[in-house]
Amino acid sequence: MDKRKYQFDKLRNRKTGNPIATIAYYGPDNRFASKVVVGIMLSEKDEEPTYLQNWFAQEQNFRQNQTLLHEILDYIQANQVRRVVMVDGIIGCPHEEGIDYPEGQTCPTCIFWENRDRWTGELLSKGPG
Repeated sequence: MDKRKYQFDKLRNRKTGNPIATIAYYGPDNRFASKVVVGIMLSEKDEEPTYLQNWFAQEQNFRQNQTLLHEILDYIQANQVRRVVMVDGIIGCPHEEGIDYPEGQTCPTCIFWENRDRWTGELLSKGPG
């Protein structure tokens, strides 16, 4: 087993300890992760991360890019993280509302996420009419 993967799995399996890292993957659809965001929370009482770092991958799915995954692990270790929390899948578009496209609109690039629940990937009903 890769030593770095072992270190990461060890952090994911811890039930207690601070700081905590949150990891979220984003992509144009639910198969290709082109962005990962790591937040570091110093305490469980924190509502927002103290530190936030984004990584982007254009050519290769982030989840298979060992170089970028090693960078994330290095970042987590440099911040002395004791526990990692993450979801299994991709949870939305990598573009930011109000920055990459206008507030209140959907991303024109990532049509897959339009009218879709980011946690389940299921299409939302558009309501009556």
